[in-house]
Amino acid sequence: MSQMNSLTTLIKRLEAATSRLEDMVPSMSDGLNAPHGLPPAQPQGLSFNDDHARGASPQSQRHVESLPPAIADFDVIINTEVKTYVNMSEEIGGLVAEQSAAVLRAFAAERKFLIITTKSKKPDIQSTVYMEILKELQSMMGAVNDIREANRASPLFTHLTTVSEGIAVLGWITIEPKPVDYVKDMLSGAQYHGNRIINLNKEKDRKQVEWVNSFYNIFKSVSSYVKQHYSRGVTWNAQGMDPQDALQEVQSGLASSKSHSPSSASAPPPPPPLPNFDNAPAPPPMPANGSASKGGAGDMGAVFDEISRGSAVTSHLKKVDPSAMTHKNPSLRAQNGSVPSGPIRSASQTSTSSRGRSPLPEKKPKPESMRTKKPPKKELEGNKWLIENYDHHSGMLEIEAHISHSILLSRCTRTTIRVIGKANAISIDNCTALSLVIDSLVSSVDVIKSPKFEMQVLGVLPTIMLDQVDSAQIYLGKGSLGTEVFTSKCTAVNLNVPGVSEEDDYAEKALPEQIKSVIKHGQVVSEIVEHAG
Repeated sequence: MSQMNSLTTLIKRLEAATSRLEDMVPSMSDGLNAPHGLPPAQPQGLSFNDDHARGASPQSQRHVESLPPAIADFDVIINTEVKTYVNMSEEIGGLVAEQSAAVLRAFAAERKFLIITTKSKKPDIQSTVYMEILKELQSMMGAVNDIREANRASPLFTHLTTVSEGIAVLGWITIEPKPVDYVKDMLSGAQYHGNRIINLNKEKDRKQVEWVNSFYNIFKSVSSYVKQHYSRGVTWNAQGMDPQDALQEVQSGLASSKSHSPSSASAPPPPPPLPNFDNAPAPPPMPANGSASKGGAGDMGAVFDEISRGSAVTSHLKKVDPSAMTHKNPSLRAQNGSVPSGPIRSASQTSTSSRGRSPLPEKKPKPESMRTKKPPKKELEGNKWLIENYDHHSGMLEIEAHISHSILLSRCTRTTIRVIGKANAISIDNCTALSLVIDSLVSSVDVIKSPKFEMQVLGVLPTIMLDQVDSAQIYLGKGSLGTEVFTSKCTAVNLNVPGVSEEDDYAEKALPEQIKSVIKHGQVVSEIVEHAG
């Protein structure tokens, strides 16, 4: 019994000694950190690697501390969520890792855009300099999608599609006044494909599930970031420099020699170095006097050269033995089902029954300012004419059609098209201020989302179908007075019919837009609203 009491007493003494030691640790660490050690809490900034950050000079630490809050918080997203996604992509390897490197470069390009907004006045969104500022971001986002398009036969196609659909989230910088809603919509598009990976692997391969969730976390962080700093859209520096000068300064990496803000007495410090996940040697810190080194390795130009190395950014990735590659060993896919066995079918190829299980979310169109203009296209593929991307085409574009030909007109603006001969059918999609002159058709003209549409029918046309058309002028000939017109969600649609004699002018007839519906004897009865006077 006495031995037990002694043991209890000894334990209490040890606990008391431990408590005293724990109380002494904070005061010791404060003394170490005060004059010579690191500050108790360092701001999180964008850095090439953790070792370089720990060894940074006091001058570089002050640069990080002086970053605008919006840029510093964007750095946090890159150093946390984006870095976690890149690291998990490297564990999967192959095309997934290559695409993640392109995603990292896209975030670096957007960071560069945001830095320019803190230095520059807002340019005209239609100006050349604005498109030049966006050019690098557009290129990097396109590179992410190109990896998906070039590898449609890959067993990792669903992974590539998830990221390719989600990278459009970086386009929030062009959205006003509610970019947060746009971010949420882009997450829905990515989840449609990402959730398939989760459902396939939640019981088999947790690494795949964690990879998808790491990508989703980027959206959550970007949504919170946009809500905090840019809830009504990107803001620019009203007292800043010319946009072209700001672009050149950021590209060259040279800090401004004087302030462009009336409330500041000195120039804003240069941004910290960008992240490097390739274990490349870090550039030397800037000299104390703020001048760039002769070699230029420490300026932002060298940083962006490093981040834009292209395919070399994945050179450090470990090689996977062919015996472990699922696309070369069908038996591995059969064992764990970690990746889909073939490319995923597009939404148009998916059956109605399968879509009923997981409905396709509505995908908002890409902002007009972020779209890359494609060259005009006019070609006959089999029995289908494809006319695309004509913008302010001078003169009349003529198409020699036959009775078996169908014609698709898409994304044409302020263009006049003449269809010569009798064709089968014509479909018009997303065209603006399009003028169409046709002889005759076997079937119909189908017009979707095409404002300011004009059409003249010289011969016979059985059917016209208009869906979401705002402002349309349709001129019918005597041979097409029996044409049936179907409208849905349309406004300001007018039919122009010929007079009784050839000398009479065309008579304009407006199609009704207002419908009155009432319940009569348990049935819905609708009639056109007529206005007197």
